[in-house]
Amino acid sequence: MKIGELADKTGMAPSAIRFYEQSGLLPEPERGANGYRVYTEAALKRLQLIQIAQNLGFSLDSLRSAFADCEVFSADDLLERLDGRVREIDQLMAGLRAQRRDLTDMRATLRKTWAAGECMDPATLAESMATTRNKVARPVRPQKELETSVHASKGMPGAGFRQR
Repeated sequence: MKIGELADKTGMAPSAIRFYEQSGLLPEPERGANGYRVYTEAALKRLQLIQIAQNLGFSLDSLRSAFADCEVFSADDLLERLDGRVREIDQLMAGLRAQRRDLTDMRATLRKTWAAGECMDPATLAESMATTRNKVARPVRPQKELETSVHASKGMPGAGFRQR
């Protein structure tokens, strides 16, 4: 089949198919007497596998190395690659859960501060969040400045985070 037909069957642009060839993900096809690329069903299946793998979060580099290692994946190799991706997703999810917790904590801290009619400067908020996460709070400004900055910023526009 020609590149246009392959593009229709995969939903990819012809330029994407050529890119996969150039980057080593798709073997270079035979050429017909007219010089046009002639793709096989194997090329179609390879492109479908690439699409599926990308949708599952595999990088093109990891696919390239997998295809370079062998034409047919061994069961152990495939399971190892899938397990590795599951571990990556678990780490991403843990990171997102921590970010969500931090955002919720930050929101609660700001609402509490605003309810008291105060504003909070960014350094104090950062210190508060570091303490909330049970981390050693390392102020970005000297302690003396931190102690006076909230009081100095009360009622001053732009000096801290204020409710609008």
